[in-house]
Amino acid sequence: MSELLTRITQIPGQCGGRPCIRGMRIRVSDILEMLAENVSASEILEDFPDLEPEDIQACLLFAARRTDFVRLTA
Repeated sequence: MSELLTRITQIPGQCGGRPCIRGMRIRVSDILEMLAENVSASEILEDFPDLEPEDIQACLLFAARRTDFVRLTA
């Protein structure tokens, strides 16, 4: 699973330093927004022929890991 995260890159000066896919100028946030708008993975892959199915999985895993906050209890 963690090997998927190697597909996510952050390069200073590219897309404002935002996370992208494999050094391309395709931002993780753009893929996540498309998925949230009910664009299917197959449609995304058609629109971005340089992407691979694992890239979309990597975006989802990246987002899941970013939202895994420590829970504090009183």
